[in-house]
Amino acid sequence: MPRRLRTLIGTVIILVFVLVYALVAMALAESRIVEAPKLVQTFAYMLLGIVWIVPIFPLIKWMERPDKA
Repeated sequence: MPRRLRTLIGTVIILVFVLVYALVAMALAESRIVEAPKLVQTFAYMLLGIVWIVPIFPLIKWMERPDKA
């Protein structure tokens, strides 16, 4: 598969993933995190803000792989 096509597919997957992740994180924050103490809220929001990157790493590696000659 050419790199250009992988980049297009990966971009669409990332956009869908971020949209779904944002909705899930927002629902989680509204249901559970609001009731927690301020320090726990701070760490929870920091964690939610960073965790979405972890599943994206393999996809980015796949997208940026060079074409086979």
